[in-house]
Amino acid sequence: MLTTQQIRAKFIEFFEQQQHQAVKSSSLIPGNDPTLLFVNAGMVQFKDVFLGAEKRQYTRATSSQRCVRAGGKHNDLDQVGYTARHHTFFEMLGNFSFGDYFKREAIQYAWDFLTKELNLPVEKLWVTVFEEDDEAERIWRDEIGFPADKISRIGAKDNFWQMGDTGPCGPCTEIFYDHGEAIEGGPPGTPEEDGDRYIEIWNLVFMQYDKQADGSLVPLPNPCVDTGMGLERIASIMQGKHNNYDIDLFQHLIKRAAELTGAADLGDPSLKVIADHIRTCAFLIADGVMPSNEGRGYVLRRIIRRAARHGHKLGAQGLFFYQMVEPLKAVMGEDYLELIEQQASIEKALKKEEQKFSETLDIGMQEYRKATQKLPPGADVSGAVAFKLYDTFGFPFDLTQDVAREDGRLVDEEAFIANMQSQKERSRSSKQFTQSNQISADLIQALKPTVFTGYQSFAGDAKVKMILKDNQAVDHLNEGETGVVVLDQTPFYAESGGQVGDIGQLKNSQFSAKVTDTQKAAGQFHLHHITVESGVLNNSTPVQAEVDGEYRQKVILNHSATHLLHKILRAALGNHVQQKGSLVNADKLRFDFSHDQPITPEELAEVEREVNEAIRQNFHAQDVEMSYDQAIEYGAMALFGEKYGDQVRVMDFGGFSVELCGGTHVNSTGEIGLFKIIEETAVASGIRRIEAVTGDAAIALVQTQAAQLKALSQRFNVQPANLDAAVESLLSQNKQLEKSLNDILKAQASESLSDINQSVVEVDGVNYLQHVFNNSDLDVLRDAIDGFKSRFEQGVVVLANLTNGKAQVLVGVTKAMTQTVKAGDVIKQVLGHIGGRGGGRPDFAQGGGEANEAELTKAIGQTLEAVQVNLK
Repeated sequence: MLTTQQIRAKFIEFFEQQQHQAVKSSSLIPGNDPTLLFVNAGMVQFKDVFLGAEKRQYTRATSSQRCVRAGGKHNDLDQVGYTARHHTFFEMLGNFSFGDYFKREAIQYAWDFLTKELNLPVEKLWVTVFEEDDEAERIWRDEIGFPADKISRIGAKDNFWQMGDTGPCGPCTEIFYDHGEAIEGGPPGTPEEDGDRYIEIWNLVFMQYDKQADGSLVPLPNPCVDTGMGLERIASIMQGKHNNYDIDLFQHLIKRAAELTGAADLGDPSLKVIADHIRTCAFLIADGVMPSNEGRGYVLRRIIRRAARHGHKLGAQGLFFYQMVEPLKAVMGEDYLELIEQQASIEKALKKEEQKFSETLDIGMQEYRKATQKLPPGADVSGAVAFKLYDTFGFPFDLTQDVAREDGRLVDEEAFIANMQSQKERSRSSKQFTQSNQISADLIQALKPTVFTGYQSFAGDAKVKMILKDNQAVDHLNEGETGVVVLDQTPFYAESGGQVGDIGQLKNSQFSAKVTDTQKAAGQFHLHHITVESGVLNNSTPVQAEVDGEYRQKVILNHSATHLLHKILRAALGNHVQQKGSLVNADKLRFDFSHDQPITPEELAEVEREVNEAIRQNFHAQDVEMSYDQAIEYGAMALFGEKYGDQVRVMDFGGFSVELCGGTHVNSTGEIGLFKIIEETAVASGIRRIEAVTGDAAIALVQTQAAQLKALSQRFNVQPANLDAAVESLLSQNKQLEKSLNDILKAQASESLSDINQSVVEVDGVNYLQHVFNNSDLDVLRDAIDGFKSRFEQGVVVLANLTNGKAQVLVGVTKAMTQTVKAGDVIKQVLGHIGGRGGGRPDFAQGGGEANEAELTKAIGQTLEAVQVNLK
């Protein structure tokens, strides 16, 4: 029996023998692709190659790509645990041709691998082709010799593949495996096809088109091949299983999950959920995603909490999910070293999130049971109940759906969304990831990649290759118009890797235009966003391109300082520190990194000192282009989530800091001058942010702070070194004065209370007291309410305090009265008259609003009159 690991290796080896380049799995975070939430197919890292916008040194490739389908359009989260083959994380085995071979070779390779390498019985296979693809059917029938009666023609719904709403697509042929008569279901294309007997194992996509936003299909420069075979599915077949969760990899994880949760039944769906989700969570964290309240981080948070909920359902005591990283490492660490290298940080992130959720899970489940216990069997859970669980108890909506499904119920999602109002887009997942800064494939075919000359120069001659206005190609732009210009070569740096795009000018004798930004399309085309200031810009004309040198230089200083900061943070805090985002502009640098606790002032001061020490060392900067593998061997640090090509640029600051980076930098670190940290904050769970300035901006900040320090010292009439002590003394004096004032106010309030106690009114055996104080002490009012309740068996007291138009209201109800009068109801009535809010226990409540004394007195009086009427 072949193990999952052996099948993966066998696939890659087979295609290497067919002259395919073995390519490592890319990060789960799509590189330079805003159209996707996660990498969801093997072809994602080759998307620009299919579009013709990127060239590789090879025309054939093979890979085992890590994929996640748990957000946006491609979302299998809700099915996981309840079906045999749905996963949030899976590996896609694939072979690819970039304008090399096409249908005939792709079909032959698939046939040879399945029937010769894996020795699958021919009679167990079934094939589908796109209903209009006569060529593919002929190859299967006449060249492979596959039985014509086992070839189904299928429509576009199943046999025309596309990665998303836009992008590469084309007809496909699929290979199915027959699990035998013992399982219900018929061949694909028949009325019984929904059964589980025939399972798709391999999809061969013949990439011919680029689908546009308007639905039109533009032919790709060269026909390509993209295939995908789920590793888990083929492993289940090779291991004689019908359920993916029965393969060796999952069984190892399921057994450990059972040990951690105390589950006795290894077939429990909740164990499958945990085994699936640990893979997704561990690899997402390894690739730089951290739990948060939006986007990818929110999807990760949902998955962690779903796994925790299923563990709780099985009987897990305490935190358990983070302990699943160790068994995952045991079965996948050899092929994915990040699981070994980052095990501690992955476990830490999972444990922290699991701890947060455990605090809300128990109470959320209790409230769900309370809300549904009186519902008839099968009745829907209302949107209002789901919203209350979410808003009040922090219980995620998808978990409410999950629990409801287990009870045989549905949740009114539309009503939940209506209740959410401004919060309804909490995850903002797929809607955030829309296409931008792209050029359609038909326009790309007419262009050659922009040559970037900005490493050597801030200015240069160029030729206009394309003008775009409102995303449409035009012949010219008139004075005052805005648009986008593509040049054959440019010194303008296009925004990438956190560094903002350059600004400057394009001009010749006929026109002058201001460049307001520079972006990048398809990874290779520089888009100059311009406003024509004078004259007319015509297509195909020569221009002089001039970068704003002062602006670029400020950006350069901040960018180079970011590299030094990254190096020093890893040395100071540990190798778990990884860049999680950056913004480098002319004003400052912003650096986000993984670290699960605030940096102490002492640590921050030391980091700042060491960065400035590296600046003074004046390390010489050099950039070298080499292959990715050579760069890693050279010692360069690669950033998770970044997309790197075959050839990469290594930025080396005297061996002190060595990173892969395509940005612009100083010639030596001494040019940075000075580095000054502005602040250090948290931006998400496990993610910290440092903002800093360099050069003239840092000097200006230091001078401003020195001037402020001098002014304060003069005001306190002390030396700067003694300013701390002077401020401490002032604060101490202020505290004493506040205490004395409070003592006076309490004394005054106590004197007033002795008078108002004479104002108790008895009506039908119930005692009532109301009074409005001005600038009084709330502790005295609380004591007064306690004294009132101790004196009278049945009574209601309402005391209020007014300070600068702000009303604070306290309500007390004696214990014997709480069955008929609730303090919370009373205060809501009082505050309802003045537009305030409040609440509390049956015997005591408090709240506040805005009112004057007359309004407040009237509101209290009306409320107590209503209480008296209701008691009669």
